[in-house]
Amino acid sequence: MVWRSAGVSWRDGVPGLRWDGGRAGSRVSALGYGRVIGFRAVGERRCPGARGNVCPLGALVGGRSTGGRCAECARLDRAHSVAADTLLDDPRPYRVYLAWFGPGLVKVGITREERGDARLLEQGAVAFSWLGRGPLMAARRTEEVLRHALAVPDRIPYARKRAVRTALPPAAEREGEVAELYARAVGVGAWAETLERLECEVHDHVAAFRLDGLPPLDASVVELVPDGVVAGRLLAAAGPDLHLLDRDGRHLALDTRLLSGWGIESAPAGLPVSVPLGFGDGQEQLF
Repeated sequence: MVWRSAGVSWRDGVPGLRWDGGRAGSRVSALGYGRVIGFRAVGERRCPGARGNVCPLGALVGGRSTGGRCAECARLDRAHSVAADTLLDDPRPYRVYLAWFGPGLVKVGITREERGDARLLEQGAVAFSWLGRGPLMAARRTEEVLRHALAVPDRIPYARKRAVRTALPPAAEREGEVAELYARAVGVGAWAETLERLECEVHDHVAAFRLDGLPPLDASVVELVPDGVVAGRLLAAAGPDLHLLDRDGRHLALDTRLLSGWGIESAPAGLPVSVPLGFGDGQEQLF
């Protein structure tokens, strides 16, 4: 039986790896901090499809693609997302949030209210505050107004998020920066009239991610390769990223979106890492 990874999921603030076993169904493996894990990639990396549909082409996907889908399936997935503005008649309430990933790394976004802070955990937000709640289009309009008024991006690359996780300021400074940005946001006019403004309450995910005491990052996994092994002790998890300490004492980051489409088999946790790694100086090496 070959299982295929569906990435990290966050439930009740706890990370787990989702797996698709085809006819065998799906499952979630709990990720316990301090646990030693190991796996290898097998076969070829193929598009897993989109929206519950199998890729009709069974297309091969490049090893460095974090999207993990072929162009056609990526378009299908995007077309049915909130970000594409195609769900205009969704009656469910949405929330606008202010997410903080590190000093100077801030974005405004929206999420369905029923999801709670799951979207923030999935993005690796270190701290956040809700801004408002209301209908989808009111939330979307307010998001756009605030994004331009505060001069913040609609997305932040994960490489930049990883780079600051090991040197975060104290909790009081994190809270203060979010509170200051919240005050600027509520001072912006032109919020949608049907959006209910929410009080500032800063939520911090450092404990959930286990980021306190995280050592400096030595390298990141660039891609998986056939029979390539990733193994180490789990130090932390944030968004789709796993932070591992390998047998040589290196702190490595693995973006689990790189696992999508690969067959994954367990491997002895003591094996050396044998996939391409990227370093801060732009060099790359295969161990």
